[in-house]
Amino acid sequence: MCGGRGTRLGGEAEKPLTPVAGRPMVDRALDALAESRVEAVHAVVSPHAPATRAHLADERPGLRVIDAPGDGYVADLQYAMESVGPGGAPLLTVAADLPLVDAAAVNGAIDAARAAGDDDAPASLTVCVPASRKRELGVSADAATEVDGREVVPAGINVVGGSGGTGSDDESADAAVHVTEDARLAVNVNYPSDVRVAERLLADGEADT
Repeated sequence: MCGGRGTRLGGEAEKPLTPVAGRPMVDRALDALAESRVEAVHAVVSPHAPATRAHLADERPGLRVIDAPGDGYVADLQYAMESVGPGGAPLLTVAADLPLVDAAAVNGAIDAARAAGDDDAPASLTVCVPASRKRELGVSADAATEVDGREVVPAGINVVGGSGGTGSDDESADAAVHVTEDARLAVNVNYPSDVRVAERLLADGEADT
């Protein structure tokens, strides 16, 4: 999912193109997916991110790009899911504002969905991070909710399995919830301060736990 404006970042670059340690966040996310067990990747852009679309066309000509209408994360995600094809293989969704995500973190979400599902299909899964972990790392914690008496924040990586769930940042009643303190999934970049935290963790080698 890489169609955001990034207005809270206050820079000239669109959100997916915001550099973290010299590389656009969308490239970091796409590299993680390419190295993971995901079988096919689709980049979901919007009219709010024309430079991102142009960047993907130039740098990744073989990548399938889905032009969502730009009506918000959940609406664009639903549009993308319908474009990929309803009733098909399980889908994993990743927001481009996860600059620390890598193949191991992606595979971990897949494994968690399989563990929560059955023999036939993985479960729909909403991945969340404790709000306390966000505060510990010093990053923003938008859209906090409560799960089993614990304040958590959607991580921006989810699985839409055989039934139920939307894979969106909004928790679905039909989706299993996987709570992790993994820093790779805890740092969503919404503000310039989040960029600085991500770059510090990368520099210190602390972005893999």
